[in-house]
Amino acid sequence: MATAPGKSFRKGLTIVDLMEMFPTDEAARKWFEGIVWKNGRVCPHCGSTHTIENTSASENRPYRCQSCGQHFSVKKGTVMQGSPLPYRKWVLAIYLHMTSLKGVSSMKLQRDIGVTQKTAWFMLQRIREAFKRDDDEPPMSGPTEIDETYMGGRERNKHNSQKLKAGRGTVGKTAVVGAKDRTANEVRAQVVQSTAGDTLRKFATSHAQFGSVVYTDDERGYTGLASAFDHESVCHSAGEYVRDMARTNGIESFWAVLKRAHKGVYHKFSVKHLQRYVTDFAGRHNVRSLDTMSQM
Repeated sequence: MATAPGKSFRKGLTIVDLMEMFPTDEAARKWFEGIVWKNGRVCPHCGSTHTIENTSASENRPYRCQSCGQHFSVKKGTVMQGSPLPYRKWVLAIYLHMTSLKGVSSMKLQRDIGVTQKTAWFMLQRIREAFKRDDDEPPMSGPTEIDETYMGGRERNKHNSQKLKAGRGTVGKTAVVGAKDRTANEVRAQVVQSTAGDTLRKFATSHAQFGSVVYTDDERGYTGLASAFDHESVCHSAGEYVRDMARTNGIESFWAVLKRAHKGVYHKFSVKHLQRYVTDFAGRHNVRSLDTMSQM
């Protein structure tokens, strides 16, 4: 049977479905509680399970811990911590961001859920932070593509007062190096200070399993990877992009989505927050095969 284009095997969710699932803020709160407290309510202050509902307390802190006496809500310890916004607005923000391949801008989110642009930006930054990876995650074991790219505006498009006047090409841009596991379809990416050999080799040894197959282009910084990996490269400078299994098309497709979002949705990634955007796009790529509710 023929399949529809895209990831048609996923179970999607329309905005109408979403509103029927979350008709009230109470319904949204219970959904969050079911995720955060899978095995029952736990005090985020001391970890005790001896908690009770406290109807006399503020609706922002409806529970009280009988062990430490602290009042709390499900927002404590999550991306919603300290936010007075209704739970339904958080549900909508997460839904809109997760179902937009190139993300959603704070200006659009502001209009869609009825908050200020500053609040929408804060919400999106919190959601991006949720995709931050653990430093001790095991390396990727499948055939891995590694490549680098540069993010930032073109010098010729900048106002004359902002031009560095130090050349062309990568001048004024920030380097990002990434890896994609072909077997797991997993992407990891990191903002780096330079694409010097030491930096690229350190990234490779941190994210690809020792002895596995690694594919790169002919960037000189990858020289020496053969001592730790089964390393093959394609010579882009000579017009070679595929040779048998050697290619970097997978990670380059990830760069393409990131750059289209940069130009078409956000228009600018500040160096200060660039890692958050990179981590967010890698994280959302890694859950693309899941149903919408599982992604959320």
